[in-house]
Parts: sequence; C-alpha cells; structure tokens
Amino acid sequence: MVFALVGLVVLALLGAVHRYVWRRFVGDTTAPGSRLRRAGTVAAFVLPLLSVGAMTSGRVGAPFWLQQVLAWPGFLWLACLLYLTLALLVGEVVRPVLLRVLARRDAARTGAESGTASGTPAETSGTPTEVPDETRPRTEKLVTSGSTGVSAPPEAVARTASDAPDPVAEPETEPAATASAPAGTAPASALVPHPSRRLFVSRVVGGAAAAAGLATVGYGAYGVLRGPSVRRITVPLAKLPRAAHGFRIAVVSDIHIGPILGRAHTRRIVDTINATSPDLVAVVGDLVDGSVADLGSAAEPLAALRARHGSYFVTGNHEYFSGAEQWVDHVRELGLVPLENARVEIEGFDLAGVNDIAGETEGQGPDFGRALGDRDRGRAAVLMAHQPVVIHDAVEHGVDLQLSGHTHGGQLWPGNYLAELANPTVAGLERYGDTQLFVSRGAGAWGPPVRVGAPSDITVVELASRQA
Repeated sequence: MVFALVGLVVLALLGAVHRYVWRRFVGDTTAPGSRLRRAGTVAAFVLPLLSVGAMTSGRVGAPFWLQQVLAWPGFLWLACLLYLTLALLVGEVVRPVLLRVLARRDAARTGAESGTASGTPAETSGTPTEVPDETRPRTEKLVTSGSTGVSAPPEAVARTASDAPDPVAEPETEPAATASAPAGTAPASALVPHPSRRLFVSRVVGGAAAAAGLATVGYGAYGVLRGPSVRRITVPLAKLPRAAHGFRIAVVSDIHIGPILGRAHTRRIVDTINATSPDLVAVVGDLVDGSVADLGSAAEPLAALRARHGSYFVTGNHEYFSGAEQWVDHVRELGLVPLENARVEIEGFDLAGVNDIAGETEGQGPDFGRALGDRDRGRAAVLMAHQPVVIHDAVEHGVDLQLSGHTHGGQLWPGNYLAELANPTVAGLERYGDTQLFVSRGAGAWGPPVRVGAPSDITVVELASRQA
C-alpha cells in the first residue's frame, strides 16, 4: 500500500514537471496549431513513456533487445528533464528582469520618437501659417483641428462647402488611428512592429535553458562513456606491519554492466585497473544490472584482471535484482573470488567481505560474526561491504578500513545532497572511531549514463604502516 502511494506521488510529480517543461519550451514559444507546437506536444507524451519503459522493462522480464532500445532514450531523457528543469528555474529569476529592462528600453524609444514627431515646422514657428485663399485647391479635403492642431479660416470652410459639386465624401486615405491620434503623438504606422516582449523573453530564456541543460547532459554522458579516471590515496593503518607497507588495493565499485554499458565498458575498466599494477583488486558490488543470460558475455573481460594477490568480489544491492547466486557463480568462473560473509588472510592483514543488506530478503544478508568473529584482532582488518551504512557494524567488530561504494558520489548533482541523507559518507575517506571508511564514486552509472559533479573513478588505496 505504501509503495503504491509513493508510486502515485512520483508519477504525479513527474506529470507536473513535464507540464511545466512543456509550457516553457513549447506553450510559451510556439504558435497554436504550428508544427513546432504539435511536435513538442507529441514529445511531451512520448519521452516520459520511454523513461517508464526503460525503468520497468528489465524488472518485468522484457527481451534484452527491447531493454536496450528503451534504455538510451528513456534514461537520457530523465537526465535531460532534470537539468532542463533546473535551467528553467534559474530562468524564472532572469525572466522578470529581462521584461523590465526591455519595457524601459521600449518606453525610452517611444518617448524619443514622440519628441521627433512633435517637432514640426508649424510648431517650431510659434504661429500657424495660413495659406492664401486664391492658392487653396477647391477640392481640398477639410482637415479638422483635432488632426493637426491647426484650424482652417471660417470663410475658407464656407467657400469650399458651397463650391462642392455634391456632398459625397472622399474615401479615407489615412488610418483611423492617425486621425484620432492626439497632437504631438507619432502615428502607429511610423513605429516598426516587433514581437511581444513576453514572447521574445520566453524564447531567449527557453533557448538559453535548453542549451545549458543539454550541454550539461552531453558533457556528463561523455565522462561516463570515456571511462573512469584513476585516483590514489594513502591510508595509514596502526596494525599494519612494516612488511605490508605500500600494499596497493585497486578499489572499483558500481560498474553497472547493463543495457547501456556493455562489454566495451568492462574492457575499459579492466585495462585501467591493470595499468595501475595493483597488488589486489576489490570489486565492491553492483557489478551488473541484468541476468547472467543477458550480460554474462559483457562481464567476460573481468577474467583479464591481473593482481599479485588476486581479485575479490562482494555483492551489491543490484546483484539481488539480477540473480545474485548465478552472478556469484559466474564471477567465480571468471577468476574472481567471491567473499560471501567470508575472510581470507593476506600478507600483513585480513581481507573480509560481507553480503549486501539487500540480500536479507533472500536470507543472504550480511553476517559480520561469520566474516570477522573469530579472527585475531591483533592483525589489521580490511572489510569489503557495498553499502557505507554498515560502518557501525564494522566499528563494533574492530575493522580498520572499510571499502564501500553504492552512493555513486550522488552521480547527478544535486543528488549528492539526497545521498547524504541516506549514507554516513557519500564519497572519499572518513574516520569513525578507530575505523576508517572509504567510499568510491564508482566506475559506471545507473539509469542515465550521465555523471555531473561526481566523475567516475577507480581508486588505488595504498596501505601505510606506522612502523615504516
């Protein structure tokens, strides 16, 4: 029931946001019935449907080819929607300022043109100039004093009226607005027509918002498709012996092999890791978004990982959406060592791993007692755990360093602020009592293949002994 209510709220919010985006980009900038308006309206219905399809196709068991078809436009539109909306909200601040500036400019221009129109020779001479009777055309059209501010002599009016062959008036040759304009005002026909200020501002703000939003998404997608960069940090451990000083662990999390990021993505990550020549590789969960049947071949490059002490793997929450047991078996076949609530002894320290807390729904959740309960606490302990929230269990069991992922560093700004609400650490290294927690931003992306403010990375953690 609660899940259904949350779903309805989310759908209502998405509908409201799409309505707002349509209004600003289409309704305010295009003419009713125009091709652009029709195209924009169709897009406002089709794009959110693609996004819903991209998010649900994998869960409902749709064919993998259909997941791939829906994933690119559907997930990219979600990123575009976020940054187009943020850009439009900034535009709401700019919009009234532009309207005010343009209104003042137009008022100044109108005032200048009015002053020019009122400066006629008749006015500058100070007295009206009367045309002699004998030179006045007999068929001259009468001009009232309301048109020019100059009155014709009474006798001229009478003579003209009596000499007229018939009382039929000549057709108007001036616009009505000109005849009724007050003295000293320029005729409307003298003003150059311009689009309305509101339409002009809507198009300027909309164009700028579209450029900013789409450029942000484009740059963020380029960063993901280019592959992760390498970061290096040094972590001193009080219990680490001198012999293990300088031990290097390549930490990679959240690879998210799926309908968008496939075999080439995996190969880039493996090549980047191998180039660092690590002593050990730690794959800290969320390896995949799909079944072994669909993505097993895309994960095969992991078999090429090279490290002196091997490569280790723990499950993340997405493995339990994708068939965790099958993936554990598959990564084992590729040469990685799954640590399912287990521990191994490495030169100078213990390396432990626990299942992700999402496994609790399948009776396969984390078991810290099994992984760490009977060890020698005189040795340093490094724990692989996908989610940072288990840090308090790590502190309780005397872990010196926990390696985690899950947060993506927020992935899409300002998502990092939301991630801070659910995680003790979003990215980087922090200390909790005697335990240090390192959280990777991850090497891939979930949903939109876009990162903004949280670039993907692989981190080489170099352990340092205080006895060195």
